[in-house]
Amino acid sequence: MSEVRIPAYAKINLRLDILGKRTDGFHELRTIFQTISLHDELRLRTSRQPGISLTIRGNESLSKEPFQNNLVYRAVDVLRRELKIRGGVEIELRKTIPAGRGLGGGSSDAAAALLGALRLARRKLPAARLIELAASLGADVPFFLLGGRALGVNKGDEIYPLQDIPKQHLLVVSPEEIHVPTPDAYRWLKAKPLGLTKSAANHKLFEFCALCWSAQGSGLSNDFERPVFRRHPRLDRIKQELLQRGAAEASLAGSGSAVFGVFPSPAMARRAAAGFPHDQTFVCETISRDRYARLMRYAD
Repeated sequence: MSEVRIPAYAKINLRLDILGKRTDGFHELRTIFQTISLHDELRLRTSRQPGISLTIRGNESLSKEPFQNNLVYRAVDVLRRELKIRGGVEIELRKTIPAGRGLGGGSSDAAAALLGALRLARRKLPAARLIELAASLGADVPFFLLGGRALGVNKGDEIYPLQDIPKQHLLVVSPEEIHVPTPDAYRWLKAKPLGLTKSAANHKLFEFCALCWSAQGSGLSNDFERPVFRRHPRLDRIKQELLQRGAAEASLAGSGSAVFGVFPSPAMARRAAAGFPHDQTFVCETISRDRYARLMRYAD
């Protein structure tokens, strides 16, 4: 029996700009993704039983949902159909990344499942086709095939690698009692129709790319903060407390509800974590694209 183990790393958004609502109902984004060391783990094994079996450990709410809806199941299913694989596979997903907190755990799990299933089958796909399959599962999924620091445009599914920044030390605070469904966050944002000409949109993209390269990771910004903080003031208080406890910067993670702070050292991040005894906290660090590739490639 063959087996593959592969990590699935979380992400933060160093910057997230929402330009407006598109005619297809989605929102036009400009975002800078960054992978961090907080991660789930997948284990995939060949099975004599037909089909796909999925076991989830570490998140009871996910384990109660129909497994066919889980992104890991869907990722392996779409890859098996693409490659016409008939043999069975057993999957164990060990969750550490809190779900629904803007950290991309589900999307990262899906990308890791695609890569792990390919490795298990000892097959390859052209990179462009693999990205297409990833995008069919979710807008964030293509980014997790790449990792590191990257620019996301359109719905966030068009990815361009950016120069990595020096390693940063983070404290992620995930309040247990606050859930922010992404559709709600977009609705609270009340984004106007995009209404940009192609040249204007390209000019905004040029400005954003220039910022990506010149800022080198400084100047966190997230358009979701204002509407989300208005409805959940405690998230704003968490951000302010992170700053008071020594964070150089702090921001909402994606659409929330996790909030992260950037600290000068892991020790300072650990000391700050003591100030959030009723929340989940994770001391972690950013991961460069080269390191991400090594970790994903040699995870067996």
